[in-house]
Amino acid sequence: MTTSYRHRVLSGMQPTNTLHLGNYLGALKNWVQMQDEMECLFCVVDMHAITDDAGYRKPADVAHATREVTAAYIAAGIDPKKSPIFNQSRVAAHAELAWIFNCVARIGWLDRMTQFKEKSGKHKERASVGLYTYPVLMAADILVYKATHVPVGEDQKQHLELARDIAQKFNNDYDRPGYFPLPEPVITGPATRVMSLRDGLKKMSKSDESDNSRINLTDDADTIAQKIRKAKTDPYPLPMNENEFKGRPEAENLINIYAALADEPAKVVRERFAGQQFSTFKGTLADLAVTKLEPITKEMRRLMADPAEIDKILKAGAEKAAVLAEPVVHEVKQIVGFAVD
Repeated sequence: MTTSYRHRVLSGMQPTNTLHLGNYLGALKNWVQMQDEMECLFCVVDMHAITDDAGYRKPADVAHATREVTAAYIAAGIDPKKSPIFNQSRVAAHAELAWIFNCVARIGWLDRMTQFKEKSGKHKERASVGLYTYPVLMAADILVYKATHVPVGEDQKQHLELARDIAQKFNNDYDRPGYFPLPEPVITGPATRVMSLRDGLKKMSKSDESDNSRINLTDDADTIAQKIRKAKTDPYPLPMNENEFKGRPEAENLINIYAALADEPAKVVRERFAGQQFSTFKGTLADLAVTKLEPITKEMRRLMADPAEIDKILKAGAEKAAVLAEPVVHEVKQIVGFAVD
């Protein structure tokens, strides 16, 4: 018999480097809308943040980044009273369920994960076991709350499929049809993939060596405007029609950014600015970006000035999350045969 679930969303970001415009337009902006439509939990996935040796930082840096990501969530409009915000490591149920799922998942499944191949590169043997089993922990993050929906970018779709495979295998192995839901991806709008300001073929990234490739959510108004004006373009005016965007990824990226910030269809924006010089368009885009992002930056700074308050929010969020997660892990332990009280 299949269990019926209410819609519940689980999503999170790693506290590695500063969040940027791509994180805001591709995730945060959508999360803010989602919290009014479904039950949501938003996690700062600090356990995932230590899986990659290349991103190793001092413990104090991890703690600072965790608070900064939390501040970004709140500044963007997520209400911690409505949707719990917590860091993953505060809820032990994530790690407990991840171990059980490690024993459900198959080596062959993890060997197919392309993100591990990309991150480990030519030195697979030097990668941490945590990086290899990262998708299993991600599955535990989702399923410990029996989440039904997960907002995912293109690079995480494969991991969500693995979470579905793990859920299905657990349900089958222990003859518990429908015990874990098979989480569905939340498909967001066309402007979710924001590209680098220096290369329109590369995704905007926290790890890009060039700070000018992205607009950080901590950038002040002058820096935002300067980065947009310096963004790579070509010597021609903006395309007159959709076909003329072919082979001009930087032009398409800037139009898409404007459309996402203005909450307008890209087609409308293309038609409005068709034939204009980039210098004129960049000025208009810079003004819009500052108008939309400066309030978020200011609120982040205000929040970061009181780390104790952020820690209080994370603690309260973790307590709410644990109320949902702990009974699931307790029941899973019983299902697999562990002696529990």
